[in-house]
Amino acid sequence: MRRIAISVAASTMTLSLAGCGVLNATGDSASASPSKGNDITVGLLLPEKANSRYGKFDYPIIRDKVAELTRKHGKVEYANADASATRQADQLQQMIADKVDVILLDAVDAHAVVDGVKKAKDAGIPVIAYDRLAEGPIDAYISFDNELVGEVQARSLLAALGSQAGTSNKIVMMNGSLTDPNAKQFKQGALSELTGKVTIADSYDTKDWKPENAQANMAKAIAKIGKGNIAGVYAANDGMAGGVIKALEAAGVTHMPPITGQDAELDAVQRVVTGEQYMSVYKSYPDEAEAAAQMAVAKIQGKDIQFDALTQDKVDSPTTKNIPSKLVQVSALTKDSIKDTVIEDGIYTVADICTAKYKAACAAIGLK
Repeated sequence: MRRIAISVAASTMTLSLAGCGVLNATGDSASASPSKGNDITVGLLLPEKANSRYGKFDYPIIRDKVAELTRKHGKVEYANADASATRQADQLQQMIADKVDVILLDAVDAHAVVDGVKKAKDAGIPVIAYDRLAEGPIDAYISFDNELVGEVQARSLLAALGSQAGTSNKIVMMNGSLTDPNAKQFKQGALSELTGKVTIADSYDTKDWKPENAQANMAKAIAKIGKGNIAGVYAANDGMAGGVIKALEAAGVTHMPPITGQDAELDAVQRVVTGEQYMSVYKSYPDEAEAAAQMAVAKIQGKDIQFDALTQDKVDSPTTKNIPSKLVQVSALTKDSIKDTVIEDGIYTVADICTAKYKAACAAIGLK
C-alpha cells in the first residue's frame, strides 16, 4: 500500500514545538542541545554517474544543507559507485572505518548491500536509504512516490495517444534495472494504468539503467514489432529515452512516437521542447536532498521529534517492516509545464534550455 507524503502542516508543527521548548531534541541546530554537536560527518553514497542528477543536484544540495544546519561545522564525505555494487560495498566499508556519524545510502543493488548495512548498524552508525530502498536494518528511507512516477508516465503516454488509444496500439516498455527496487515500483505503477488499455508488445528490464543497453533493447523491439507498428514507448528514465530515440533514428524513424522519461535532465527537457520526447517526470531534487540532509542531521543529533515529523510515512522492504519514511510527490513535465516546473524551481533557466539549436522550438511553445 502506498502512503501519502508528509504535509507542510507536519513540518510547521515541528517548528511550533521547537518554539515552545519541547525537550532538547527539537528545534534548529542553533537552539538545540543535541546528543552530538555540529561537528558531524555525513557519509553520502550515490549509485552511478550515467544520470547527471547525482553530481549536479543531490550531492551539492546535501552538502550545502548539512553545512547550513550545522553552522558550517558539519561535512559530507561523498563517494559515487559508478554502477558497481562491489565498489559501493568497498565505499561503505571505508565510511564505517572512517567512523562517519550517519550514512545516506543510495544503493546500486538493494539486496547486495545488506551485509554492509548490518556492519554499519553494528558499528553504531545509522543508515538512511536515499532515493532507493535498501534492504537490511536501515533506520529511515526517503524517496519520491515511485509508483506514482510510473502512473504519471503511463497516463501521459495514454494522453499522447489520445482518443484512438486501444489494444490495437503496440507499446514497448523499457524498464529500469532489476537491482533497483524503484524500477519495480515504476513498472508496477505504469502497468496499473496501461494494462487493458494498450498492448505491451515487448518489455525489457535494462541492465544498470544504461542508455546504450536501452538502445540495444529497442533495436531488438524494432526488429520484432516493426518500426511502423510501435505506437509509443514507456522509457523509465531520460537516459534510456535517449537510447530509445537513437535506436529509432538508426531504424529510419523521422517522426518519433510518444516516448516517456523521468528525471527532467537538461537534454531530455530540450527533447521535450522539440517533440522528440513526449514527457519526463519532474522530481524536485532540492526537496528530496534537503529533507535527506535534515533527516541525517536530526538523527545523529538526537532530535527525535523533528526526525519523526520528517518521517511520517511507513514503507516495507523485503527485510524490514514499517520503515520510517518520507515520500516526495512528483509531476509530469511536458511542453506546457516546463515553466511551472524546472524553470520555476530554478533547476534550469530559459537560457540553459533555449540554446541556439533550440531557440526556434522554444519560441514556438512560448518559452523565451
